[in-house]
Amino acid sequence: MAGVGLAGGVVGLPAMAATAGAAIEWNPDKPPVVTGRPLRVQPVLAHAVFKRREKVSWRSWSQIVNEEAATEEMMRIAAELKTLPAKAGFPLEILPLEKVTTVEQARNIQKNDFDVVLLYAASNRDLFLPSCAADPRRDTVVFVRHKSGPTYYGYECLGTRYFQVPSQELWSRNSAENHGGVTLDDVVVDDYDEVIWRLRGLYGLKNFVGQRMIALGGALGKWDKTAPDVARSRYKLDIVTVEYKELAARLEEVKADAKLQKLFGEWTRRYLALPHTKLETQRDFVERAFGIYWVFRQWMREHASPSITVASCMGTIFGVANTAACMPLSWLNDEGYIAFCESDFVVMPPGILLHYIAGKPVFMHNSTFPHKAMVTCAHCTAPRRMDGKHYAPVSIKTHYESDFGASPKVEMPIGQHVCAISPEYTKPRWLGIKGIVRDNPNYAICRSQQDVEILGNWKRLIPEARDSHWMMVYGDYLREIGYAVRKIGMTWDNVSDENG
Repeated sequence: MAGVGLAGGVVGLPAMAATAGAAIEWNPDKPPVVTGRPLRVQPVLAHAVFKRREKVSWRSWSQIVNEEAATEEMMRIAAELKTLPAKAGFPLEILPLEKVTTVEQARNIQKNDFDVVLLYAASNRDLFLPSCAADPRRDTVVFVRHKSGPTYYGYECLGTRYFQVPSQELWSRNSAENHGGVTLDDVVVDDYDEVIWRLRGLYGLKNFVGQRMIALGGALGKWDKTAPDVARSRYKLDIVTVEYKELAARLEEVKADAKLQKLFGEWTRRYLALPHTKLETQRDFVERAFGIYWVFRQWMREHASPSITVASCMGTIFGVANTAACMPLSWLNDEGYIAFCESDFVVMPPGILLHYIAGKPVFMHNSTFPHKAMVTCAHCTAPRRMDGKHYAPVSIKTHYESDFGASPKVEMPIGQHVCAISPEYTKPRWLGIKGIVRDNPNYAICRSQQDVEILGNWKRLIPEARDSHWMMVYGDYLREIGYAVRKIGMTWDNVSDENG
């Protein structure tokens, strides 16, 4: 085997380790942290060596039929791969390119430490499956050339269904432990953008399965009590329960620390000084919210977890903290962490996956009855930095149902394209929805609220019974979500794309 060295990609923040020794800081000017572990990609050029013989067909389709052509192709591939990490927008590590010409060499590739094989299927299909056949939790993206360089045999032979034909029946056999074999959905012709979005989906999947999440007050399921057990078994989530008595004890320590109280006052002044920030509740509600934020950050560090959720966030926490949890959850999402209310483990899994695939804050919200292609999305914990960069205008009001504490009413840009995931309770079926923000109304509902136009066959949502919580993000990542969840045996139903 020959190897060509390639530079690594964006460095992620693995499970909070990068901040383990640092002081807790709230700084709205810092860019969001990246908590995902890099996706490690092993590129492999698989080709045959043919020898010329007279008056006989001695070679297959392909320009990569000898070592000279392979060496040139290795250099071409290496140059192309150097550009991928910067284009990807997520932590991506490209390992040294390997070349295989025998089945033994292809099998030896599996000894390397990687998450995904990027297989360049040049001229020997007998090597294609051995190059891919790794740990069943690993995945493969297959690249063939038509016009981007020398002709590949894979451009012809894969059209004869050398790999499996994708189908719901086939996908249903997959799981977190076994992503199934390579399918024709994994094949890309010429286009590295098509490679990148698949890798983005697999990056999200890597950081979603087995995610550790702190659950203050315990793990729940709003409409399905089995949700925490399903999350543990199907998605391998590591749910760490923290009791409210521990929050009460820590908040007492925080309250007695004069330096911390002064710091929270300074942070409050700084937050309220951000452009387009209006305070319409008591200031001390915001200052006490920073006390909750402080404790949450402590727990996330102690448990090496980038994610947290809160049960009894419309009741118990009011008496313990003398404010609401809405602002701390909003701040954490804006910082690049994952923070949701209600501890609803029906919707926690799609929220975690959507966060990693989009690389942006995710808005967990309730939905309403669809009509005239419109639905209202509302909750009291919306992030402000939904695009990952800029703070949207906000009014800090009370939490709606209690008329107590502090909660953000975030104004999303009119015309903003969004996508959302709506899970069918704990069944292995998620719905994908695309939409456009049309209004930021002031209904008597949760504070952050948007009227969203649903794109596609919105009427399909009316007769369905699903969890009342959706997960929303700016942009369209439904293609990546569908690609990722099918790897673990999920049914993906994109109502905004009948071919999705």
